[in-house]
Amino acid sequence: MMLRRILLASLAAGVATGFTAPSSTVATRGSSRIAAFDERASVESFDPLNLSEDSPRNDSPNGKAAAIAMASLLASPSIASAAGPDWGLFEGRTGSLLHPVAMASMAAFSLSTALLGFQWRRQRTLGDEISSLKKGLPDLKGAKSVKEALAAAEAAEEVDASYVSSLKGALALDGEIAALTKERKDLASAGPRDKHFGQGSLLLFVGTAFAIEGPLNTYARAGKLFPGPHLYAGAGLVVLWALAASMVPAMQKGNDAARTVHIGANVAGIGLFVWQVTSGIPILFKVLEFTKWP
Repeated sequence: MMLRRILLASLAAGVATGFTAPSSTVATRGSSRIAAFDERASVESFDPLNLSEDSPRNDSPNGKAAAIAMASLLASPSIASAAGPDWGLFEGRTGSLLHPVAMASMAAFSLSTALLGFQWRRQRTLGDEISSLKKGLPDLKGAKSVKEALAAAEAAEEVDASYVSSLKGALALDGEIAALTKERKDLASAGPRDKHFGQGSLLLFVGTAFAIEGPLNTYARAGKLFPGPHLYAGAGLVVLWALAASMVPAMQKGNDAARTVHIGANVAGIGLFVWQVTSGIPILFKVLEFTKWP
């Protein structure tokens, strides 16, 4: 817009200087006209605004009018106050509140995703824990549980007192195994693995998108960014999300080191999320103060 105004002013100045009053002096005929042409044979460059240092100063009324027109165009409020394009709704309060609302929702969503991750880890490790506990049980002699083996031992013609005693001592351990088995079945029916993967993917996409949208909105409103804890925490959070997601292929192959890095990155990310939310509250108040609906 500013370049177009400058070009229009230049054109107006050229037209103004082109309509100068004709000279009253009449050139003589013959050799005098040729002599005058020879003396001024050099062609001057086109400089209607007299910007060149070598050009003679144009003090005519038309030249002054062109200069005044140019200055008025450059000093117009629409140009002097322009800080950038008009972003409309994105620059107002509605667009400015998208970032804090989305990121606060993602903070709660990340806690839910972490809970699902720990449930899946619990389901996966329960099998090893149950197998380890079963090694401490006495020989059940084909029975499915300690209670069933105890009932069969007490109903035998010859009761083995030591065997019955060992079975009674294993009743508590058998109850613990039964509880863990039930917990494992309940977790499997809830499907935390697939839910964790789905929520984690959504968190990575939406969180990254609005982590970028926030600085863009700030730049649209203020024309610059404000480096500080909030910006640094958000950038670090996106990096940790990317690190956690990059560990998934190795985790699917049973790599425990990748699982440790994945869990550590997400736990650290939740810590940065808390820092980002607390450091963003004063920024939210400023947004509400200096923006208007919509």
